[in-house]
Amino acid sequence: MESIALWQASALCGIASWIAVSSCFNVTQKIRSLLQPWASHHVAAGTPAVLRIQKHQNRYLDALFSGLSCVVSVPFYTAFLPFLFWSGHGKLARQMTLLMAFCDYSGNCIKDVVSAPRPSSPPVRRVTATKDEEDNALEYGLPSSHTLNTVCLSGYLLHYVLSYMQVQDQSLTFAAVAFVCLLVCLTGWGRIYLGMHSLIDIIGGLLIGLMILASWLTVHDHIDSFIISGQNVTTFWATLSFLLLFAYPTPEFPTPSFEYHTAFDGVAFGIVAGIQQTYQQFHHEGVPKIFTAELTVPAFLGRAAVGIPTILLVKFCSKALSKWILPLVSNTLGIPIRSTGYIPVLNAATGKKSEGNMKQQQSSVGYIQKLFFFSNQMDSFDVDTGIRFLQYAGLAWSVVDLVPSIFSYLGL
Repeated sequence: MESIALWQASALCGIASWIAVSSCFNVTQKIRSLLQPWASHHVAAGTPAVLRIQKHQNRYLDALFSGLSCVVSVPFYTAFLPFLFWSGHGKLARQMTLLMAFCDYSGNCIKDVVSAPRPSSPPVRRVTATKDEEDNALEYGLPSSHTLNTVCLSGYLLHYVLSYMQVQDQSLTFAAVAFVCLLVCLTGWGRIYLGMHSLIDIIGGLLIGLMILASWLTVHDHIDSFIISGQNVTTFWATLSFLLLFAYPTPEFPTPSFEYHTAFDGVAFGIVAGIQQTYQQFHHEGVPKIFTAELTVPAFLGRAAVGIPTILLVKFCSKALSKWILPLVSNTLGIPIRSTGYIPVLNAATGKKSEGNMKQQQSSVGYIQKLFFFSNQMDSFDVDTGIRFLQYAGLAWSVVDLVPSIFSYLGL
């Protein structure tokens, strides 16, 4: 017990120390000054290659690669994962959720540290067929998140399927590996064709994805064992989630990347907290799995019909409660707050406060609060971050705790 508490404390202290050191010595800016010129040069040099690929444009390729981008996007996986939990493959769902959160954090961190541009449009034609793609275009380019995520998630899914099914047929294994490689190649090629990335972004996403996947495959069993049977799991993960919000680097200019990280940080915490409480009831290896007599396709469709509206309702309620509770708690603790989107009245009120009143509020908080809440030249804490974290944590908790309880009550 003491050794477990020791390594947990050491890990959290290490992250907190890194936040302090990197802030004091402007580590992000120093790394950016080294890498950004190199990356920008390669993006500009790769523009002719992008234009050559786009010479073959037609509406069918536009539809193909736009559709593929949606299939391998973060929103797709986010919608897919609840079904995976409810299908009985709990370990696969847990690991893919945490791996996605790690990929999202790692890829977006690198993007915002380097702050390398996407291919210039014009002359490059940028195709953004969905709102999600429009938001993606506002992020920096290196590395390609679609390529990175596809490598990691399809690679881990392949590993799980081959291990779970204990495939012995070499030809079947080769075909599965070839399919994953083809998917990765099409994803990377499609991102260039759509004008979203240059070749250096795709190569960066591929290499980083392979490194993350290789690392994950060496530790995923240990992580899973810790989540389902470890000590102080929920407390540790809550503290880790909090620290990761402040360990995120500040980009050269604001992008949506931090919002995506906050959402997946909340999802990871909600999944871990829910699994820790309900593993023996709903998520152990002996639960019914889809396509068996215990969980038929009609029963699974019934789960989906009940589960999807429930988690959406929980997300709505979590957001509403967070918008009410967080400002109340912040005001009680004397923490100046603002809201960039969720609570417009706070945004207006912040702009009307006098400088003297703001300084008086800031003087009431301690050194630790100043270190975390007022870093990166901010004079107040953006409460939207906390609201987003809590609403997605609530959604994820409902996927693995509330909804399975309803299934049990309904006999699904």
